[in-house]
Amino acid sequence: MLSRDYVLELLSTVTDPQYDFPLVEMQFIRDIMIKDSRISLTVVGIELGQEYKDALEQSIRSALKIVEPIDLHIRFRAPSELEMATVRQLLSPDTEEALPPESETHKGHAAGLEQLPIIHANSGVRFIAVASGKGGVGKSTVTVNLATALVRQGKRVGIIDADIYGFSIPDMMGIEEGPTVEEGRIQPVERFGVQVMSMGFFIKENNPVIWRGPMLGKMLRQFFADVDWDQLDYMLLDLPPGTGDVALDVHQILPQSKEILVTTPHATAAFVAARAGTMALQTDHEILGVVENMSYYQARDGQREYVFGRGGGGQLAETLHTELLAQIPLGAPDNLPTDPDFSPSVYKEDSEIGQLYNELALKVIEKHN
Repeated sequence: MLSRDYVLELLSTVTDPQYDFPLVEMQFIRDIMIKDSRISLTVVGIELGQEYKDALEQSIRSALKIVEPIDLHIRFRAPSELEMATVRQLLSPDTEEALPPESETHKGHAAGLEQLPIIHANSGVRFIAVASGKGGVGKSTVTVNLATALVRQGKRVGIIDADIYGFSIPDMMGIEEGPTVEEGRIQPVERFGVQVMSMGFFIKENNPVIWRGPMLGKMLRQFFADVDWDQLDYMLLDLPPGTGDVALDVHQILPQSKEILVTTPHATAAFVAARAGTMALQTDHEILGVVENMSYYQARDGQREYVFGRGGGGQLAETLHTELLAQIPLGAPDNLPTDPDFSPSVYKEDSEIGQLYNELALKVIEKHN
């Protein structure tokens, strides 16, 4: 029986005629639909001249001849700037120079983002940047669980995985399928009622992202310009740790964004997180509060063990003149891989930690009323 994976395997030898690079690795074979002996697919083409199309179609039909007889329908479309940015990372420097420059249309998107409906000051979307001073404090875990808790309160929520070097949101939420493209617009992936967009959708097999600062900002802008977000009440941005280029870009693109800081109880983690908070204050962004993650481990007998010390979250909140919103204990979701809604990092609503995230969501909603 034909499957999407089998079709992609057969097409893995088909290369772009101009750049001699596999289309499957470029993620330029899209929207594969299979019904009986009919296969339809979309080819994203850097060049869309007739000679280019004919060469690609011939290569695709040749690769799929093993499953004949089939009724094959091939559509062609131009790549979005987000897709082109991904290709630029894959190709060698020499090949990259031959790629067409970004279009004036996309430059306009980046320069005039304030005109986009989702970013416009009157959009009604509340933007919350989730930040930390250092990695490993559970910032992304807080992001996905706060997002799902907000959905449970009836809110429409999106996540932008802006941690472009350390993207993890798709894996943490158990997302296996990537986004689709409809009429030239990238459709966010929905999971647990949350709309999600991440660099992880566009990088093959957990490869590292090796980009300089300007490219990071450009990619972040495309997450707003090229993605077809549905109506939202909240947009959470999972920022990279620290005070680097992406954090600066978020503060520039979204002057209305507010911030939640995540730390552990350890004094050093709180001290480093204060830098991220100070940056938010210096750029006139309100800090909603602090979430202290890994606050303690609760044994079965109810005894609490403070593995990473005590007081870091409260100390950070006091330093930044804000509120300690939540203290989340060490734990792991009680989820089984066989569950239909399995995810490695999202706590169920009726779990103890799930209830703490529900309380956090209610506090966030209250602060926006």
